Amino acid sequence: QVQLVESGGGLVQPGGSLRLSCAASGFIFRSYTMRWVRQAPGKGLEWVSIINPGGGSTSYADSVKGRFTVSRDNAKNTLYLQMNSLKPEDTAMYYCAKDVSRGQGTQVTVSS
Repeated sequence: QVQLVESGGGLVQPGGSLRLSCAASGFIFRSYTMRWVRQAPGKGLEWVSIINPGGGSTSYADSVKGRFTVSRDNAKNTLYLQMNSLKPEDTAMYYCAKDVSRGQGTQVTVSS
């Protein structure tokens, strides 16, 4: 079955950086479009970024464009999200997603 395991979250000061990872298994990773989504406390799920199977096409929510970069290593079955210039409003649980499946998430907290 599909398994997605996120890691790399933590507490960071405004302006800082984090790199999230998502280890995928149970499906042919290189064949699927992957997404990052997030959920802030008390809010709904927000789409963050998407990457095509080959990694050559990406898209971002306006709220993170220019600060976040999504990438993938199909040889390692791993999805990444490089987050720079983090803001307090980026505080959320971050999930990688394949279709309707999500992992357990990794918490990102941006605070001084």
